[in-house]
Amino acid sequence: MLEALARGEQSAWAEFVRRYAGLVVAAVREMAREPAEIEDLVQDVFLRLCKDDFRLLKSYDPSRAGLSTWLTVVARSTARDQRRRKRAEEIPIEAVAESRLAVDPVEPARPLKLPEALLSPRQREILAMLYDQELDVAEIAKALGIDPQTVRSAHHKAMVRLRAHFRGVDRR
Repeated sequence: MLEALARGEQSAWAEFVRRYAGLVVAAVREMAREPAEIEDLVQDVFLRLCKDDFRLLKSYDPSRAGLSTWLTVVARSTARDQRRRKRAEEIPIEAVAESRLAVDPVEPARPLKLPEALLSPRQREILAMLYDQELDVAEIAKALGIDPQTVRSAHHKAMVRLRAHFRGVDRR
């Protein structure tokens, strides 16, 4: 039957839908919020299977799973994708109060004390410009008269040193 489907035979498609519609209904039923949604989900599954000249259906590999198992996975993932899309469409971000989206800044309990020799003066300066002054790499490079790659390299080396230093420190 799958070969006939790949050739686009209408009768093979009708037989395929008749044979596997119950399986698809059962697979998507638990994902539906209301009974009317089941029909839409089943239709989405079959549309996905025949889309792009049956591309998904042609990708079925009988050595990896039985057709019923594979169709169940396809049906559930299609239903899950549809639910996600609908959920994203339900509440526009503009309708959510800004206070619900805000995150309180996390400040260290006490100021960090770094050993003086841990970072070079240039690394300290670059970190201050990046994180305190919130400048980007190009702005820092221009201000210091150095190449942007030098800024990125100094930042990377400073972060490696800081991670190594704090790995052994109790941060409570």
